[in-house]
Amino acid sequence: MALFLVSPVPSVVRLAPGKGRRRVSTLASTLSTSRPDDKEEVVVDWVKATSNFFDQGDSRPIMLFDGVCNLCNGGVKFVRDNDRQRRMRFEPLQSESGKKLLQRSNRAPDDISSVVLVEKDRSYIKSEAVLKIMEYLNLPFPQLALFLQFVPLFIRDFVYDNVADNRYNIFGRSDSCEI
Repeated sequence: MALFLVSPVPSVVRLAPGKGRRRVSTLASTLSTSRPDDKEEVVVDWVKATSNFFDQGDSRPIMLFDGVCNLCNGGVKFVRDNDRQRRMRFEPLQSESGKKLLQRSNRAPDDISSVVLVEKDRSYIKSEAVLKIMEYLNLPFPQLALFLQFVPLFIRDFVYDNVADNRYNIFGRSDSCEI
């Protein structure tokens, strides 16, 4: 008998204006900073703190990926090759920008367990991110994404998690980001 546990973390995070602070404040213990001499915590509004990624005339979504994972680097190369209109940007999860965008997506800054797609007003993780990325690619990938959306989320994420947990063992790891 198999037991499936549904993760309490949503796979889609909506970032409506004014609500980013509320969501961040509920995660204040993991996303806030405190000074050793000060007992006051500083809660950062990560939506505002990272708004410059989308306000400088470039509103394309950003794909966050594990920069030392060979599977992830191959995935980025695949997306670049099949995104002829250059509708997507890329950032390693290990970079400072990647860490800030992770926090914007309500993830820990050192969490490299999932690909993340960050759009101006929402973020996607795991299989939802993969399907959303496929929608930005050339034919036939948007149609394939539409078809795969009929597979229940817990099944898609189960498969995603199994591949993600074994990606270094199967595909290896590089010393630095190749992209």
